[in-house]
Amino acid sequence: MTKIALFGTSADPPTAAHQAILEWLSEHYDWVAVWASDNPFKGHQTSLEHRMEMLRLLIEEIKTPRKNIRVYEELSHLRSLISVEKAKELWGNEAEYHLVIGSDLVNQIRRWYRFEELLKQVQILVIPRPGYPIAEEDLEALHSLGGKCIVADLDAPAISSTAYREKRNKNIVTQPVKEYIKREKLYI
Repeated sequence: MTKIALFGTSADPPTAAHQAILEWLSEHYDWVAVWASDNPFKGHQTSLEHRMEMLRLLIEEIKTPRKNIRVYEELSHLRSLISVEKAKELWGNEAEYHLVIGSDLVNQIRRWYRFEELLKQVQILVIPRPGYPIAEEDLEALHSLGGKCIVADLDAPAISSTAYREKRNKNIVTQPVKEYIKREKLYI
């Protein structure tokens, strides 16, 4: 069965941590579908178009022999359930879908749009994030609702898009993304 990682992210901007996650996903999944999306629980500083382009630049730098990572703009939606439905239009119902979320979102997912229906359609792959420990009771709550959750064996870098926006630490983003930000005059 084809295993597909679905990685919708705010990517405001995409960082070296996003890149490390994508590299890990590429090694563990047949296909990695990534897109920028607007999180209804967050504010965003740049347009989806800019964030999608920065994701493309980030992916171009990944040297994976599988070449199985791609930006899928058509999957971008405010609601993860809709993104999953769109993915099923692309790959069909026979694939195994894993929705990738950061550990900071585990306790939030129960407030997502029609989350119980979402849990029936995907497995949740939790990416540990430094500073956001995974509470066992949150995982148990998802399991009790019928959700299948797994935690990735990955130590992502302790950096975030928020840290870039707030502190302008240019070491957080890759060189092509840094150049794009400068050229487009983003995050000023």
